[in-house]
Amino acid sequence: MKQVYFDNAATTQMREEVVNRMAEIMKTVYGNPSSTHAYGRSAKTLIEQARKTVAKILNVAASEIIFTSGGTEADNLILNSAVRDLGVKRIITSKIEHHAVLYTLNKLHEVYDAKIEYVKLDDCGRVDLENLEELLSSSDDKTLVSLMHVNNEVGNLLDIKKVGELCRAHDALFHSDTVQSIGHYELDLSEIPVDFTAVSAHKFHGPKGVGFAYIRKNSGLQPLIFGGEQERGFRAGTESVHNIVGLEMSLKLAYEHLDEEREYISSLKRYFIDQLQKEIPGVKFNGECDDFENSTYTLINVCLPVSQEKALMLLFQLDLNGIACSKGSACQSGSDKGSHVLNAFLSEEDLKKPSLRFSFSMYNTREEVDYVVKVLKDFIEG
Repeated sequence: MKQVYFDNAATTQMREEVVNRMAEIMKTVYGNPSSTHAYGRSAKTLIEQARKTVAKILNVAASEIIFTSGGTEADNLILNSAVRDLGVKRIITSKIEHHAVLYTLNKLHEVYDAKIEYVKLDDCGRVDLENLEELLSSSDDKTLVSLMHVNNEVGNLLDIKKVGELCRAHDALFHSDTVQSIGHYELDLSEIPVDFTAVSAHKFHGPKGVGFAYIRKNSGLQPLIFGGEQERGFRAGTESVHNIVGLEMSLKLAYEHLDEEREYISSLKRYFIDQLQKEIPGVKFNGECDDFENSTYTLINVCLPVSQEKALMLLFQLDLNGIACSKGSACQSGSDKGSHVLNAFLSEEDLKKPSLRFSFSMYNTREEVDYVVKVLKDFIEG
């Protein structure tokens, strides 16, 4: 059976160079980075070199990069400390954020009585920037805005610089989950007025279980995990040296090959859109997935003209045919609930139809697109 992996927004295949480098580190550099002997110093050197590499790519200070277990931990660290330690009373967000943000905010409301406000979205799921400015102007409470750069389900791109400028103009802090964008877009964080971001290595062909938080210096943020002085006191616990080195290498390679891989993946996405429109009348694209200017090149969210009864078998049939994709994000694909992202802006009529997320990498091919489109067509017509 043919195997097609179109779920790269959930996680990516590791680059062979990264796997080999991590294996080398696991075999040869096994000292505790907190130890003062030569073994420990060797491990510590690798961590600090990785920190410098990441900082250089994003054009920030090395001290502003804090390694974490991934994007979820980074989001939790930033949001919890902002309310607990920085005096944030109000958080402006959207209903299409990742659950790592939304569930954390629900808890902050419950525990600290933080006020959560939601910016309006248009019928494509885009953030209404005029409404955001209205919300920022409506209160003198210390405010944090949390809006993701690239939506993980429908691919909408936020004008992150414009949002940052609005936040600065109204003396608000700005946090952006950049899990789906760093490694795929060049972001100069010295030029973008963002205070905090969250990143995960396995979204750009690196290892799972490692990521980082960008925390602008002198922010006042405090630790979430206690027990040691690792990561400049921000995150206690012995560092995973091989994972951090894997993150460094995968991020470095992502940007070394960014232009060629973006061009290739963009053409693949465009081909997929064209073939779906040609072979499946009535197909729709949620969000802005057919608009390259306002949507990421890495994924597409497809609404298929299928009855509710037949829709129940769709993912099962795709899996039987060796096709991996997502009904919404992988973080909720095991749930019976519909996508909170699509529920936030789709019409009731479109919500009755099945929607699938297909996400791409440089390892995918046009032949795979043709196969997926054929399987979808046969299922719909069968």
